[in-house]
Amino acid sequence: MQSEYSIIKVDGRQAQGHFIKVPWHIYDGDPNWVPPLVSDMRKFFDVKNNPFFRENSIDWFIALRGGKPAGRVAAIKNNEHNRFHGGSTGFFGFFEAEDDAKVFDILLRAAEQSLVVRGCTSITGPVNPDMHYTTGCLVDGFDTPPFFMMTYNPSWYGRRFEDAGFVKQKDFYSYFIDKDKFKWNSKHDDISARIEKRYQVTIRTARADRFEHELKIIHELYNDAMTGHWGFTPATWEEFRYMAYDMKNIIRPDLVLIVEYKGEPAGFLLALPNFNEIFIKIRSGRLFPFGIFTFLSGQKNIRTARVITAGISRKYAHLGFGSLLYSRISRNIVAAGMPAAEMSWVVEDNLTMNRAARQLGGYISKTYRVYGKKIC
Repeated sequence: MQSEYSIIKVDGRQAQGHFIKVPWHIYDGDPNWVPPLVSDMRKFFDVKNNPFFRENSIDWFIALRGGKPAGRVAAIKNNEHNRFHGGSTGFFGFFEAEDDAKVFDILLRAAEQSLVVRGCTSITGPVNPDMHYTTGCLVDGFDTPPFFMMTYNPSWYGRRFEDAGFVKQKDFYSYFIDKDKFKWNSKHDDISARIEKRYQVTIRTARADRFEHELKIIHELYNDAMTGHWGFTPATWEEFRYMAYDMKNIIRPDLVLIVEYKGEPAGFLLALPNFNEIFIKIRSGRLFPFGIFTFLSGQKNIRTARVITAGISRKYAHLGFGSLLYSRISRNIVAAGMPAAEMSWVVEDNLTMNRAARQLGGYISKTYRVYGKKIC
């Protein structure tokens, strides 16, 4: 069998075509792979309109074997990250490859060399393209499909990264919680009631008719609450707004919660229906001409949700407002006809979040790993 690989660097326009199509060559026949929507990928890779690319640079590479795609990688220099953290880290992402050490080597070396030329001394990944989007290599939990906006990859990726000299930087967990194992009880209700009464706290759902106003509140809370978390860089308003408007049509107001303390926003939580229950059936990754019918008819049958992110303003973090959010969102998710949910992306050393997930009856269903390596 021919195993000689070549590598080509592609520009933005080519990336919107050939680069996007590589996963279909890697995952052919994998029942747990959820194809991305081609239209979403084209929009994301539009370097002229995606605000991420205004401040940051990216090189795209495709590996070929016998003239056919065998893998891909993006080499990302995130200037905002390095300004905030004071380092010279580069990133790799959107990685896909056949199970062959040679193709991993040629792709990763291309990414490393691209980053060295741009002044980077280390490489971290996979991130697609930064921590605000999908991140990590799946290293445990290959038996089920990923939830919406979570990564998936074959089981050999982690081993191949390690063989290429990459070492673990951090693990992140997904907790699965179903209605039968949900452990919220009267004791938790009593605690929540005391917190609400003592601190004059209210919890409300987001208002769809004030989308921009609500978005600004959540943006400020997000950056405040996440500052100090591993790898986090504050999201610019332009990037945050771009991401939010991209999801505007699928956000459910009853699954977006805002905590207010004495009338001031103090925390938030965002959950979404698990649209991967639908997208896994659209194997072409295209909504048109036929996928749109699958999408529209399938929305009412979604039975799981994903808690995307949550945070409490740092000045109120010690007051226990997080328990109020988890209590309310659990009830809202079940009331919406979704008896099971996933809490992710929970970093391994965030004791508070891990404890909260376990107290709700969750168990670790998937583990994702971010790797790193010195390159200069």
